[in-house]
Amino acid sequence: MRFKSMSCLLLIFQLDFSSYAQTPTHSFEADVCIYGATPSGITAAIAAADEGNQVLIVEPSRWAGGILAAGLKPIQDCPNFEAVGGITRDLLLTLGMGDIDPKPTEKDVREAIGSYMSPKVLQDDFRKLLTAHQIPIVYEHRVSEVEKDAARINRVWFDLAPPDSTGCPIPTPTQKRNLLVRAKIFIDASYEGDLMAEAGVSYRTGRESSDAFGESLAGVRPPIHLAPIDPYKIPGDETSGLLPLVVADHGKPVGSADPYTQAYNFRFYLTDQPAYRAPIASPKNYDPSDFELIGRYVTYVTEHKPADSIDIYLNYIFPGWRNSNDYNYQRASLFTMAPLAVSQEYADGDYAKKAEIWKYHQDYLSGVYTFLTTDARVPEKFRKKTAQLGFDKRHFPDTYGWPQQLYVRITRRLDGNYTVTQNDVYNKHRVNDPIGLAQYGIDTYPSRRFVLKRGEDTFVAAEGNMFVGGATGPTKIPYQIPYNAIVPKKSECTNLLVPVCFSATHVGYASARMEPVFMILGESAGIAASQALRENVRVQDIEMKTYLAKLRAKGQRLEWPVD
Repeated sequence: MRFKSMSCLLLIFQLDFSSYAQTPTHSFEADVCIYGATPSGITAAIAAADEGNQVLIVEPSRWAGGILAAGLKPIQDCPNFEAVGGITRDLLLTLGMGDIDPKPTEKDVREAIGSYMSPKVLQDDFRKLLTAHQIPIVYEHRVSEVEKDAARINRVWFDLAPPDSTGCPIPTPTQKRNLLVRAKIFIDASYEGDLMAEAGVSYRTGRESSDAFGESLAGVRPPIHLAPIDPYKIPGDETSGLLPLVVADHGKPVGSADPYTQAYNFRFYLTDQPAYRAPIASPKNYDPSDFELIGRYVTYVTEHKPADSIDIYLNYIFPGWRNSNDYNYQRASLFTMAPLAVSQEYADGDYAKKAEIWKYHQDYLSGVYTFLTTDARVPEKFRKKTAQLGFDKRHFPDTYGWPQQLYVRITRRLDGNYTVTQNDVYNKHRVNDPIGLAQYGIDTYPSRRFVLKRGEDTFVAAEGNMFVGGATGPTKIPYQIPYNAIVPKKSECTNLLVPVCFSATHVGYASARMEPVFMILGESAGIAASQALRENVRVQDIEMKTYLAKLRAKGQRLEWPVD
């Protein structure tokens, strides 16, 4: 089936595509195929469609909007609204705000994220946005195979793989090679970079060493949150093995490279109101011994912390930090509602491994809740109070209160001709091909919880947490993201753009990984795709002067006045 017109196309994709589960393979053609209905994928689609191209989005889940429709708010990680341009600037003021007249101001939106803005409204707004721009989208399909001719992608196969009832990906597809898409340009706007990886493009995972790119903050970080709790199954007996939730120290010094990467978590909502409360069920095969280390930490807290602060420390574990009505990782705590030392397995894992790690995050969260509401070491008052809580199903009614998107902070990163590093964040570089501005602190959550030996003493500690510069960043000045950071090397792929898993170090990505930046880069990628089609050239060879002029005409902010 070839796209004949946008009106015909829109009609096709108003149908429930999951009904194709038992039907033969479906084939489509488009000028631009975008993988991932993340906010970046959506801005890329709008930009490419507005240039007159036939566009198709393929999305692995049943929802549009990525993490911005799963707890995070659009303007939340945007400390400098004046550095935002293009369609992102307007969207940050309208998404999730409902029908407000006149259009909300920045102040209105910032107040709303702490009061009434809901993921459910944001989900609806992203769908409305796609409909308004006549952007067709196929849900529940993930990349299976990429067919290339030399360095050019010809077509991509997608498997039908509907997420389960809680939004978790499934290990094996319902039907393999259910969808075939031919396109002239592909844009991988997913959080995982699966299309990029399947296309054979070079990428990085894990943490680089400090020496690799001259980054003082790279690699293994100093230990934090040391607690003198026994990590062994039989207390005092190293030969008995480590308890779950802690790993042995790999012994690498600060600044060394390692495979670990920062933690993921859900941004979830809770309520104690029975009418809206969905139970947080214990995970299948729940075993309290899996959380014994938390039990020992609770004992340490109750015995060594001031009585009036015990509830605070326990709240750090669950539910965590109440951010903007949703709950987020409380990085001030050794233990929290998200696991450590597992995200690296997701980052470059196959679909079965990704499904396993996603489900483990669900089981860990519900297991911590169960443990803290049942274990006798937890003060009774806290147990009873916590037991009254459940997921607020008003925000995620389709998935029993579970957010349908895991907050996947970092996975694969393109290895392109330009790599965004700590030096870019510190404004030490200016580029000739800017496509947008970024500004945020170097923001990493802990990577691992490990056993730390100091002389005769044994501790459990964490490492990897940083928030250098706070929200406004270490220099308080926006920095440029170049075009060469979103295109692969010419020898590897000539018709692919990567605006989310762009080329960056672990530290550089830790600052630039914010959704407003992804949205800006998505629009710039859509405009680049359109220009490559008009000029009939590889994405690496578009005429840069023309491109930059087009970005400016579209309102993108490419420079920031520097004294």
